[in-house]
Amino acid sequence: QVQLVESGGGLVQDGGSLRLSCAASGHTLSSSFMAWFRQAPGKERVFVAAIRWSGGTTYYSDSVMGRFTISRDNAKNTVYLQMNNLKPEDTAVYYCAADFKHYLGTYYPTEEYEYDYWGQGTQVTVSS
Repeated sequence: QVQLVESGGGLVQDGGSLRLSCAASGHTLSSSFMAWFRQAPGKERVFVAAIRWSGGTTYYSDSVMGRFTISRDNAKNTVYLQMNNLKPEDTAVYYCAADFKHYLGTYYPTEEYEYDYWGQGTQVTVSS
C-alpha cells in the first residue's frame, strides 16, 4: 500500500509562489508516474502536471505550462510542484497521485482513473 502525504499549501497573493511537496511511503517510486491534480470549488478534479520517475520526463497542462515545475527527489521519495506567478484561478485543492502501470513507453496518464493512489489534498488559495 502506498501512502502519499501532501504539504506546502496556503494563502498567497496574485503573482506569488508556493512549493507543494508529496512524500511517498510504502512502495518504491522507481517504476511510477507521479502527478498533481487540482480541484476548484464546484469543478471536477483535473490534471496539472506529471513526472515519469525513471528518467524524469515531465508533462504539464496548458494552463500551468511555463509557471509550474514538477520535480522529484529520489533519496527522499518525494515529488514537488513549484508554482510561480500564481493566479486567482489556480485556487484549488491540490492532490498528489501515483500510477504504477504506465511507466514504460511514451504514453502519459492524465485521467483520474489512471492513477492508483491519492493523497489527502492540500489547499492553495490565491488572493487578487
